[in-house]
Amino acid sequence: MATAEKKKFTERLANWWRGMKAELKKVVWPSRKQVVNNSAVVFASIIASGVVIWAFDWLASNLIQIIIKLF
Repeated sequence: MATAEKKKFTERLANWWRGMKAELKKVVWPSRKQVVNNSAVVFASIIASGVVIWAFDWLASNLIQIIIKLF
């Protein structure tokens, strides 16, 4: 099944592993301060989105109750 042109599975796996290690060495990891900052922005965005959704839900619910009482 394996021809001279095809590499063996172990050779391909070794090449993949070497390539992966080389690429990971190029990654610039964020500092602890950047991670904390970015996390704070995400949490603040989640809370703000939750407040907006809650307010819209509350307003819509009250409007529907008013409309139901009218009829």
